[in-house]
Amino acid sequence: QVQLVESGGGLVQAGGSLRLSCAASGRTFNINSMGWYRQAPGKPRELVAAISSGGSTNYADSVKGRFTISRDNAKNTVYLRMNSLKPEDTAVYYCNAQALVNVEGATRDHWGQGTQVTVSS
Repeated sequence: QVQLVESGGGLVQAGGSLRLSCAASGRTFNINSMGWYRQAPGKPRELVAAISSGGSTNYADSVKGRFTISRDNAKNTVYLRMNSLKPEDTAVYYCNAQALVNVEGATRDHWGQGTQVTVSS
């Protein structure tokens, strides 16, 4: 099993910045990609950014140029730096880790408990 603990959420004014952190523990040697998703009230959970073990990144169009995902493999930690925050970024942000479960490449998703990000206008 993989356990994920997030930190860094909070309340910020529009135009401000926050940095989220997510530390993984447990069977971390099987982790391939890590990322951040978010879910606003009444909306489905959506991918914000993801990063592979090799450092390749993927961003939602809505956050490109404003958010940066990074990863410290030695610490099993992934970060999300969020700049130029907008009210529409308000959501619960969830850390995700995809772990390989067999040699065929099947994966299993692990989730953190979520951290609230609120951007006031």
